[in-house]
Amino acid sequence: MNSLRRRLLTVATLATLSLGLVHGAHAADGGTPDQLIRQLSLETIEAVKADKDIQAGNVNKIIALVDAKVMPHVNFQRMTASAVGRFWRQATPEQQNKLQAEFKTLLVRTYAGALTQVKDQTIGLKPLRAQPSDTEVVVRTEIRGKGDAIQLDYRLEKAGAEWKIYDVNVLGIWLADQYRNSFAQEIGANGIDGLIKSLADKNAKAGAPVAKG
Repeated sequence: MNSLRRRLLTVATLATLSLGLVHGAHAADGGTPDQLIRQLSLETIEAVKADKDIQAGNVNKIIALVDAKVMPHVNFQRMTASAVGRFWRQATPEQQNKLQAEFKTLLVRTYAGALTQVKDQTIGLKPLRAQPSDTEVVVRTEIRGKGDAIQLDYRLEKAGAEWKIYDVNVLGIWLADQYRNSFAQEIGANGIDGLIKSLADKNAKAGAPVAKG
């Protein structure tokens, strides 16, 4: 699980760059998925620049920012179900709620930590390949800095009139796929409650407040 946490931190750092360092982005109404990414970019970086505590690494403020600005645009139920895989259907509604809450806390905490690592990288959004009628799309981006450019893509779904992120791909590997094998091993050894306990223990050790929602 430690290697997964390190990889998640890498994903979160890159995602933070994508949502916080799109130079020249203009406010958008979020009507299309690529506009949503641009809008989040502008709002996140403005919030970071306006708060000296966040710039200094105040974890609680960073978590509050991530929870307020980014997480409402993420479908955590679908992301968690995808990461848990076939065992999701075997979980009771109570277990599903606990899994979702602990997984969200893990992601929020890691994403918040990534904000402290944002430097001078830039992001390029690639042209969106989608039809107006599409309800699921991939927004492709590229992180540019020292060394080779890094691929970072988002899967989004349309829920009513809104677009929501439900997976992130860095260097060709989707986040949910990364967790699925690890979660399956934990469930195979200790059951669904064992996975919930494992996530809760890691979150408690990290000092992460339980994310609401």
